[in-house]
Amino acid sequence: MRQTFGYKAKARQFFVVLLPIFITQLSLMATGFFNTVMAGHISQQDLAGVAVGVNLFMPFFGSFLGIISGLTPTISQLYGADKSHKIGFIVKQGFYWALALGAGFVALGWLAVPHILPLLHLEPKVEYITSHYLMFLSIGIMPIFISSVLRNFIDAHGYTRLTMCVTMCTVPTNITLNYIFMYGLLGMPAFGGIGAGIGSAITLTLNLLLNIIVVTTMKPFKEYHVFRDLPKIDLAEWKKQLGVGIPIGATMFCEQSIFGAVGLFMTAYGTAIVAAHQAAMNFTTIVYMIPLAVSMTLTILVGFEVGAKRLADARQYIRLSRYLTFFSVGSIALLLTQFRAEIAAFYTTSSEVQPILTGFLVYAVFMQFADSINAPLQGALRGFKDVHVTFMLAVLSFWIIGLPVGWGLARFTDFGPYGYWLGLIAGVIIGAICLEIRLRQVQKQAASTVKQ
Repeated sequence: MRQTFGYKAKARQFFVVLLPIFITQLSLMATGFFNTVMAGHISQQDLAGVAVGVNLFMPFFGSFLGIISGLTPTISQLYGADKSHKIGFIVKQGFYWALALGAGFVALGWLAVPHILPLLHLEPKVEYITSHYLMFLSIGIMPIFISSVLRNFIDAHGYTRLTMCVTMCTVPTNITLNYIFMYGLLGMPAFGGIGAGIGSAITLTLNLLLNIIVVTTMKPFKEYHVFRDLPKIDLAEWKKQLGVGIPIGATMFCEQSIFGAVGLFMTAYGTAIVAAHQAAMNFTTIVYMIPLAVSMTLTILVGFEVGAKRLADARQYIRLSRYLTFFSVGSIALLLTQFRAEIAAFYTTSSEVQPILTGFLVYAVFMQFADSINAPLQGALRGFKDVHVTFMLAVLSFWIIGLPVGWGLARFTDFGPYGYWLGLIAGVIIGAICLEIRLRQVQKQAASTVKQ
């Protein structure tokens, strides 16, 4: 990354950072997409089993990775302030606490899942698929947590194309392995939905190996020597890093857990509703990769500019992000309104699930617009390392407003399961309004600090 002058140069640098992030995120979501499609073509039970597993897994997995992503604004601000000599130590300490997080995550899953699944009153086959899918997936947790430290290290320097290349190698491998284990090829037994967990665990380990190769063989990363002369554990540094990372992870947990919670509430409406809801959420998540990639790009570029005390440049990047997300998501929403039935048919062959899924996709249009406002604001605030208020606003908008509204609409109106989607949309919109107000406050505070 470098200092830029004018909107044209900023737009060029914005897209240089953005496009690899977008391709990376889209590739990662492609795994979930193909898993959903493959499971849906095996049986409703396999689709539902993977769906419940994903709804239990992703809120916690995403939040733990969110904690690690706190490294990105920290490293990008140091890089912008020309204090690169401090970065290697931060990455090495990141290895330590990421391993501790990984061990805690695996232990939490092994202890909690056997007690949670019976409470959901799933069909026996669905419960079996869910438990074994999660069991095999847990094998890849420790490797992907260390890999995430390396990925944030790379991205914070603006070399997002390198993590894109790593992902472009691992995702086809993941899809291929999942297909082999789910359908039983090359002499392997057909594990059904459980096979997705086996293939994913292998791929997560491969992801770590490729990231290690990048940081040990390529400039400027090999010059940091992140695997040499590992220092002692520095709890004071842990406290500083986790002080940024934990609020980010907690915010992600609020967002992802509410979607997971809604997915679990859907179990009350039967397997067909669960399957349709999961397919609709999977499609929405794929489209969400646009505002998410913009958010991640803003964290890097805003952090870089804030570190160099160029606040006007940071504001210009934020303005560019708004134009991009509205145009992109708006275009996709128009296509979705025309091809809902075709999308539903692609996800499942079930005549019972297809019409329900078509209805959910209508609400997905409004969800996409709400996300296009919310996500970039979060990325900008993370670039300023303003994370604590963002977390409190997430609790307010999602759990205090969004979920209760959705539950009330589902329980006391004719919307039924669609009421939860309305609640989610309302929560995201309210969150975006609050984040906009907070961003303006943070920008004013930063400007007054620079003047002093």
